[in-house]
Amino acid sequence: MVWSKDADLFDLTEDYLENLATSREVTADDKRKVRKAVSKLQQLMHFPFTVLELKSSVDEEQVSQVFVRINSEGKKLNQADFILTLMSVFWDEGRTQLEEFCREARTPSVDKPSSFNHFIRPKPDQLLRVSVGLAFRRARLQYVYSILRGKDLDTEKFSPERRDVQFGILKQAQGRALNLQHWQDFLKAVVQAGYRSGKMISSEANLLYTYVFYLLGRTEYKVDEFTLRRVIAQWFFMVNLTGRYTGSSESDMEFDLARLRDIHTADEFVSLLRQICDVKMTGDFWSITLPNELATSAAISPSLFAYFAALNLLDAKVLFSQHKVSALLDPATQGPKSSLERHHLFPKSYLKSCGITETRDANQIANFTMVEWGDNVKISDKPPTEY
Repeated sequence: MVWSKDADLFDLTEDYLENLATSREVTADDKRKVRKAVSKLQQLMHFPFTVLELKSSVDEEQVSQVFVRINSEGKKLNQADFILTLMSVFWDEGRTQLEEFCREARTPSVDKPSSFNHFIRPKPDQLLRVSVGLAFRRARLQYVYSILRGKDLDTEKFSPERRDVQFGILKQAQGRALNLQHWQDFLKAVVQAGYRSGKMISSEANLLYTYVFYLLGRTEYKVDEFTLRRVIAQWFFMVNLTGRYTGSSESDMEFDLARLRDIHTADEFVSLLRQICDVKMTGDFWSITLPNELATSAAISPSLFAYFAALNLLDAKVLFSQHKVSALLDPATQGPKSSLERHHLFPKSYLKSCGITETRDANQIANFTMVEWGDNVKISDKPPTEY
């Protein structure tokens, strides 16, 4: 063994190289690498490890605090990591549920309902944000961490009783967030907004924070499903197009949740969401802001995705095809080649002949349309007058 007291590294290395030589040629470089690797392996015997021993009398709260403090000095953990740690100590079943939900979202299921979808492969910390937003109307997790530890934000005091109450609220909210019927019905609202897959979504935060509003509308304000799905579709279209939760997502979501404090009925809830959409997407937005945002050559653009969503909603057909855009964007029917490809209405080579050589001009969104990949190959660099 490499780590035994009487080990001879030279003999061990030579034995290894001799055995290796029976299966393939061993070069001088191979020998050098093997000797270096064995030496490094043996040096692990002298690597210092720090061990922190806790007395058996230490309670769960102290254990969780030790874990958080130690890890925050190494890999920088975020507030979600701290809350997940608290869950491991005080409600391990809840953390397991989050992880199982996320795991099932990655693999299609043929024999039972599951969280699998074509929009997002969620992580536990992302779904945790949904649960705490629903439970405490909070987006800043630093407050939630203190709340779950049993801290009274007014008196600054902690108590096990308060901690148990707050975890009870979180459990109830997480049950609603991980409800497969809620989850899949919400994703239908996203489809109703014109979006078909995660490739059309610029920020997962936009999707998950919209899910919080869907759950609030369904489980607390009791909005009927037909109306709720319609208003959430409108809300998500606005959120994704404007990138509402793409930058300072916690602050923006905290602000939106605060608006619900004086909202008590289903009609008030629906009216508030529609009012925010109307304020955000005014006539000037459609006539000035959006056209300016379309003047971009960025491959990933919220305005481009909104354009595709609009084509889906309008049942538009693909150029030179009888197929609808919505059918060919369906992620469940994708083959080795993409069903749709973006084609330059005015090909780059044609634009160059007209004196337009800048990529940012040739690749503007207004110069793109979608065609089937076979037609894209046929068109190639032909000018519009020919094809």
